[in-house]
Amino acid sequence: MLLGSTGSIGTQACEVIAGRRNDFRLVALGAHGDHLAELARQAVRFDVPLVGIAQPGLEDAFWAEFAAAGGGRRPELRCGPQANAALAASPADVVLNAITGSAGLLATLATLRAGTTLALANKESLVIGGRLVTEAAAPGQLVAVDSEHSAFAQCLRGGGHREVRRLILTASGGPFRGMSRAQLRDVTPDQALAHPTWRMGRVITINSATLVNKGLELLEAALLYDVGLDDIQVVVHPQSIVHSGVEFCDGATILQASPPDMKLPIGLALTWPARMPDVASACDWTRAANWTFEPLDSSSFPAVELAREAGRSGGTAPAVLNGANEVCVDAFCAGQIGFLDIAETIGEVLDRHLGTGHRNDAQLSVDEVLEADRWARAHARELCDRRSR
Repeated sequence: MLLGSTGSIGTQACEVIAGRRNDFRLVALGAHGDHLAELARQAVRFDVPLVGIAQPGLEDAFWAEFAAAGGGRRPELRCGPQANAALAASPADVVLNAITGSAGLLATLATLRAGTTLALANKESLVIGGRLVTEAAAPGQLVAVDSEHSAFAQCLRGGGHREVRRLILTASGGPFRGMSRAQLRDVTPDQALAHPTWRMGRVITINSATLVNKGLELLEAALLYDVGLDDIQVVVHPQSIVHSGVEFCDGATILQASPPDMKLPIGLALTWPARMPDVASACDWTRAANWTFEPLDSSSFPAVELAREAGRSGGTAPAVLNGANEVCVDAFCAGQIGFLDIAETIGEVLDRHLGTGHRNDAQLSVDEVLEADRWARAHARELCDRRSR
């Protein structure tokens, strides 16, 4: 089952599956509904029996696109805010959750409650759900899709949990690596969307430019692998060949390297812990190459430390961090706020939440998480409106 099928991860997952039709059968496709033509083409191509669309009222539009794509056996169609979670609760061997943002939380929880293996590309659902997600997961039920967290899983095969000293989380540095705060003040959305190594969706590309994405990945890694927040070090690696690594107590560090291609971690997540042959190209060891590593400039890119602060507070704080960021990304892309305003606004919203309405881990529930998300979005919009005047 593939949720978020029309996004970057979803379409690449379809490519992986399309080349291995004897090994995989897609039993359901879920999407938000912004790209109905692509969703219809996927439904026809894979002859899926079940399709879900998160936006209500799109039934007629989908069937028109379905017919235009060639038609065939009509799948069962579900539309509305609960559609993807309903799909996730239905039978499957693996659910790949590639939904963007906090909207993926209910589908993540529904998958885990159904006892289905969850290939998780929707890091936000783990970050904001925290212990609600980790406690719902059986051992081995959560499999990482992010290239960094897939790298951790591969490297952790090299030693036991007690032998781990720290995780080394690599970051490309995005399009603005090496720039000062003064230089970042006037960068544009078009510049922020021009990632030097990865081709991704709009939100994750902006998050990679601000390094909010790396902050979310830090929180995800701590939850997935039971490692302290201070035992995860972010290192800038602009070539994006080393996807992360693990330092062990004896001084050894194991790194996972491959050209930047999400098909590799997608394929591995679908068959974990087994590997499929020839999913992506390997490094070319016949050609000279330089791999460089730099410390993170937290003064220019404070988002990682904001995420670490939210993670230490736990409870509803990560949901506030994520909700505020999603609003700020929209405001930045609309020209309402500047690039530096993104992290500053997130920080203000997080501080206000911690001082007033924060709920700790013991008080956490789905309702509390969703309410914190709504609260953060409302306050972030208010601050963005003020900054735009």
